[in-house]
Amino acid sequence: MRTKPVLAVVFAVAGSAVAGGAFGARLLATQDRVPEHYRVFTTALAAIESQYAEKVESDRLVYGAINGMLQTLDPHSSFMDPKSYAQMRERQEGRYYGLGVTIQAPNGDITAVRVFEGSPAHDKGIRRGDVIAEIEGTSTKGWTTDDAVAKLRGPKGTHVNIGIRRKGLDALIPMAVMRDQVSIPSLSAVFMIDEQTGYVGITDFAEHTDEDLGTALEALTKRGMKRLVLDLRSNPGGQLDQAIRITNRFVPKGSMVVYTRGRVANSDQDYRASEAPGYTNLPMITLVNRSSASASEIVSGALQDYDRSLIIGETTFGKALVQSVYRVSGGAGLALTTARYYTPSGRLIQRPWDGTFDEYLTYTMKDQGQRTYTPDQLKYTTGGRKVYSGGGIEPDERVDGPLEGFSPTRFSRSVYNRGLFLSFAEQFFYEGDTRPGSKAPTFKYVKKDFEVTQQMVDDFKAFVISRNTKMDEDAWAKDLPFIRAMIRFEIDQAVFDIATARRRLITADPQAGYALTRFGEAERLAEMSRNRPAKPAQGVEE
Repeated sequence: MRTKPVLAVVFAVAGSAVAGGAFGARLLATQDRVPEHYRVFTTALAAIESQYAEKVESDRLVYGAINGMLQTLDPHSSFMDPKSYAQMRERQEGRYYGLGVTIQAPNGDITAVRVFEGSPAHDKGIRRGDVIAEIEGTSTKGWTTDDAVAKLRGPKGTHVNIGIRRKGLDALIPMAVMRDQVSIPSLSAVFMIDEQTGYVGITDFAEHTDEDLGTALEALTKRGMKRLVLDLRSNPGGQLDQAIRITNRFVPKGSMVVYTRGRVANSDQDYRASEAPGYTNLPMITLVNRSSASASEIVSGALQDYDRSLIIGETTFGKALVQSVYRVSGGAGLALTTARYYTPSGRLIQRPWDGTFDEYLTYTMKDQGQRTYTPDQLKYTTGGRKVYSGGGIEPDERVDGPLEGFSPTRFSRSVYNRGLFLSFAEQFFYEGDTRPGSKAPTFKYVKKDFEVTQQMVDDFKAFVISRNTKMDEDAWAKDLPFIRAMIRFEIDQAVFDIATARRRLITADPQAGYALTRFGEAERLAEMSRNRPAKPAQGVEE
């Protein structure tokens, strides 16, 4: 029989605020039953440690107990062991000293799965899919990622000697890479779609996202931007303060951006735009999908409530729980739900969940249908448009497209999710590349403006079949636009840069393509909101 572990006392201090969402808060002391619960837990822990058939680590037992306790609450309260907590803080801060590569260890090989543009690794020519086979002359075969990270990171300005194994080459590629500050980008791409339309993609909300957005908007304005596509698709959220600052750029000073309501002290908070905005007259379209969550829902919800942006795409995930992050003893962390957040019109974005969280957590894998609402869920924007509470941000205009703006069949989704487009792209290099390891008889070369040829499509089909995939000819034929787009997108990323990849994908992306035809409505909304004072959020006492 499975019993529910009880942990009564957690010594903690309020940590950083995540808008997945969160703000700093005090961990309230539990009351009279703490000693009783503590005795239950410590007695059970002592019995397991002394009597269990095999030796077990106390940390594992305690961490498992905390996890079990949190899993009875909601889908998002969670416990982080010291490693996970440190990684979370690193993602929030968005900077560290190292090479600028994310690694995994499939089959015992330390493999680069992401190389950050502008990092020392990127400048040296390390590519996604490369294996870091040696570090300082020692083979890394069988190492864990922790082992590798401990050797790869170090003081700024110091060098680490590595040997890269690349598919298609017999010998290792020796590299001496200087460690430097690595900034983890939170903007996926910034570019002009055409002479007047700027594009900014935000991947998450880290400590420097608003600053990066400000720099991007200034650059686009200098290049002639008269209207903006803000892409929040598949953005899982991040820090609440960044969502507020970003919204502040587009709505008048004093406007309510979001408010939170909860049970404990300090959980009821009203967050307003506190700075003079710079882009209140800019016509905007905001793209969202079913994987847009948390802080991205705060931004898109507020922009919609103030009629500042036309929202196009899918209904967002519906995660509106304030997560207060606490650092507990031993360097571990606790993300605990302390409140729920609401948009300026009074909309609760949080979707309900069942007892097992199954339906909730599988939301992104299901097709979206037409929803029904109760009268109390009806709210209004400042311009009198109808919006609804209780389950994500409903777009103003629905265009399905869960994968890069497309809605492929299950077959092609499987090809995408297995990383086959990424793996296929690893064999490509750009013409004229002179960096070490860029020449081999099996490598293929493309120019920056290349188009996907029929030969590329045929080669990719053979590649997919070679990876033990049962071919579905009907699905393949139906999904050819998606397949061609993803072949080009992944090659562009691998060979050139994400901005090139995103800029060229826009021309094929059905959601983005439709959005670009709707700027007339976006301009009408911008005119509606111009020179109109923002109303207070419904349900908030003034």
